[in-house]
Amino acid sequence: MPKKPTPRKRTPKKNAVPAEMKAAAIHDHALVTEMRPVPKPAAGEVLVRVAAAGVNRPDLLQRKGLYPPPAGISDIPGLEIAGEVAALGKGVTGLKKGAKVCALVAGGGYAEYCVVPAVQCLPVPAGVDMQTAAGLCETHFTVWTNLFDRGQLKKGESVLIHGGASGIGTTAIQVAKSFGAKVYVTASTDDKGRACVKLGAAAAINYRQKDFVAEVMTLTDNRGVDVVLDMVGGDYVGRNLKTLAPYGRHVSIAMQKGRTVEVDLFQIMSKRLVMTGSTLRPQPVAVKGEIAKALKKNIWPLVARKKIRCVIDSVYSLDEAQKAHEHLEAGNHVGKVILKIL
Repeated sequence: MPKKPTPRKRTPKKNAVPAEMKAAAIHDHALVTEMRPVPKPAAGEVLVRVAAAGVNRPDLLQRKGLYPPPAGISDIPGLEIAGEVAALGKGVTGLKKGAKVCALVAGGGYAEYCVVPAVQCLPVPAGVDMQTAAGLCETHFTVWTNLFDRGQLKKGESVLIHGGASGIGTTAIQVAKSFGAKVYVTASTDDKGRACVKLGAAAAINYRQKDFVAEVMTLTDNRGVDVVLDMVGGDYVGRNLKTLAPYGRHVSIAMQKGRTVEVDLFQIMSKRLVMTGSTLRPQPVAVKGEIAKALKKNIWPLVARKKIRCVIDSVYSLDEAQKAHEHLEAGNHVGKVILKIL
């Protein structure tokens, strides 16, 4: 009787997408790692095997129940990632499996896999590692759209950036300087101020020791600045308006000191000021795609040439996501806090 052939063992395909992944999820306002199903990319989306993710202040608010994700978006926090494309949704062109990308996402970044609209993906710049790439998108998308689209910052103008040592701040300093603007910042310590000057700020003001309004007016010979990039809100807004030159633009991107403000309308009218601002997360995918195109054209070449760099403060593992949040909340960082995923 002929011998039955021995069944061949099936070896899993290299880089096969598993059914489950590890993720840092929110439970009772704390981050806990758990297993979740791997999401599937819809039409126009890609699935990214995440190497690293950026930690941002909106993530802290989401953990506290103050910033829920938009409808249809994962409840896992995380707004920016870097990794490799693992699968393509229907209709995606211009990206291939295995491509190294960094991306802005509306949620789901604190996980081993994340789905992303393809138009929000950018190539990892040459010479940039995955952890550094993970800190590029959220800050650059925010800075570009608010300094240049909303704030209309131009070569030869000046800008006051609050929170100069933050992830947004360290990016904004370099981008504004690269495009020919003079940069002033506020920071909570002299050490942070020195770090900002090293990145390209003309001057840093320790707001705990000095009145930033008086300092800005002295530094500008009483003219004021052309743009204020504000992430503080509250009573800072009225003070910011005092620092603006005629035809100045006030751009709000956060409200750490509150969303309700009192302003002097005559000051706005007499100096012909513009008050504007934006939030990024709820913007339509098409709008984010246009910002991605602008970054690829205007900023990514500067990153590749090391004219602009992502300042990394610290790196935590996915299991240490809660510690990463606590470090960001403590406010002693300079630059980005990153989660190493894979």
